[in-house]
Amino acid sequence: MLKIIVCFKWVIDEADIKVSGKSRELDLSRVAYKISDYDRNAIEEAVRLQEQLGGSVVAVTVGPPTAKQSLKDALSRGPEKAVFVSDPAFDSLEPAQTAAILAEVITKNLEYDLIICGEGSSDLYAQQVGPRLAEKLGIPCATYVEKIIIKDKELIAERKMRDGIEVVSMPLPALVTVMPTINTPRIPSLKQVLGAAKKPVVNLSAKDLEGKYEPCLKTTSLLAATMERKRIKFTDDPQDIRKVVDALLKEGVIS
Repeated sequence: MLKIIVCFKWVIDEADIKVSGKSRELDLSRVAYKISDYDRNAIEEAVRLQEQLGGSVVAVTVGPPTAKQSLKDALSRGPEKAVFVSDPAFDSLEPAQTAAILAEVITKNLEYDLIICGEGSSDLYAQQVGPRLAEKLGIPCATYVEKIIIKDKELIAERKMRDGIEVVSMPLPALVTVMPTINTPRIPSLKQVLGAAKKPVVNLSAKDLEGKYEPCLKTTSLLAATMERKRIKFTDDPQDIRKVVDALLKEGVIS
């Protein structure tokens, strides 16, 4: 029976972010939170593999105490158990720390054949936690995965590369980071949402960890990105069209 761990992160819903006038500072005072979009794909893929091959799915997350709200949403999507590692200081973790905490928790508390992570998170999108976690656990890792096939304790993954698809195989246990194109996450039914509250959750704190994970990042300000537009006006005159085409060629927009 396949034992799957899926990792997810509780992030700000970017739709609620406001920009404060000319200062370009981001206003986060009224933001809601959600499971990272990429991690929804990871949870969906874990559950689909369980449906095909049997076994179990455990969802694991690290974050501040407020991230506890994410557990019901995650469990409503199919996993039968969750592990929540929380501490107020975990609000400012950087990827290396997150991977180290996950590695310690998984090594001490969970058995696994496969670990699935999103390719990146909706906030930082550092794309480091999955590969770092695999390195800490000493297991093979495949990134940019669009398709997973498991046969006889071997994982076959199709990876989306810039110039095509790469197919790799590796023995289990292994870790993969999945692309949004791997599936379309299903919307939990009312029965699944209500049932999520009855599923077991293992709560761990910083006191349960051997490592020391002091915050390494400090956010001093958040500013919106700007884009300066040239506002070039042109007509259907051939000379004007030629100028626009030449400008696009120069910028590498077209080739």
